[in-house]
Amino acid sequence: MKIAVSSYSFSPLFHSGSLTQFDCIACAKDMGFDAIEFVDILPHDGSSEAEYAKKLGEETRRVGISVSNFTIGADFLKGCDGDVNAEIERVKKKIDIAILLGATGVRHDATTGFPVGTREYRGFDDALPLLSDACHKVTEYAAKYGIRTMVENHGFFCQDSDRVEKLVNAVANPNFGWLVDMGNFLCVDENPITAVGRAAPYAFYVHAKDFHVKSSMLPNPGEGFFCSRGGNYLRGAIIGHGDVPIKQCITALKKEGFDGTIAIEFEGIEDTIKGIRIGLANLRRYISEAESSI
Repeated sequence: MKIAVSSYSFSPLFHSGSLTQFDCIACAKDMGFDAIEFVDILPHDGSSEAEYAKKLGEETRRVGISVSNFTIGADFLKGCDGDVNAEIERVKKKIDIAILLGATGVRHDATTGFPVGTREYRGFDDALPLLSDACHKVTEYAAKYGIRTMVENHGFFCQDSDRVEKLVNAVANPNFGWLVDMGNFLCVDENPITAVGRAAPYAFYVHAKDFHVKSSMLPNPGEGFFCSRGGNYLRGAIIGHGDVPIKQCITALKKEGFDGTIAIEFEGIEDTIKGIRIGLANLRRYISEAESSI
């Protein structure tokens, strides 16, 4: 398995202005990562999105680190101001950005749910035909350029493992799969190991993410925490410091033959570089232990 770091992990440093996406390429290389995943394109120098993506791709090749994935948002229910076809075309243009980066995979969202006030008596199964059609059109476009596409268990409405599994099977295209985020299942109060076991056969790419979890039966722990769908309190954690069974999830993935890239997505409130560094050391050890146990 290769280990990558998501640029999202550096978000606090981007926001403070102490680091740019361009800077984090060398940072990721120096820390010992095999690859870097870019979440959106965040030009710091006035460049256009395409110009900056080209610069990022050139810098990764110069430094000697690969681009494992390009991650973007999308919503095929709400679309671009309600125009689903326009949203499909917008996402296709993001595939063009991935080409400039040199990425071989693109993760886009499916939806965050029906627009406010329009759900009525409609659930995920009612949205499935539209979502699967849109995802199929995007992945057919991407396949022409050697790029695989995927959705992530993310955004509450399309986050439960049974829902994402339905979507992947409805698209039924070998170029379309699942970005399995170990931690995100907790956002919908699902057991991560049960969910990862279900997701593993469809995994194209993996996020290693850890959370501290406190029951909603306990007092609100305050700043730094957010609520799951069921009201439990979650806070981002350093890999290995939280409640996500990271090693067990890796074992479940390995048993299904996954040998792709696992990217750290750190959301903790600890010092960013220290949190990523400790997480990388722990993740390396967990992968080694999981591989030796199979």
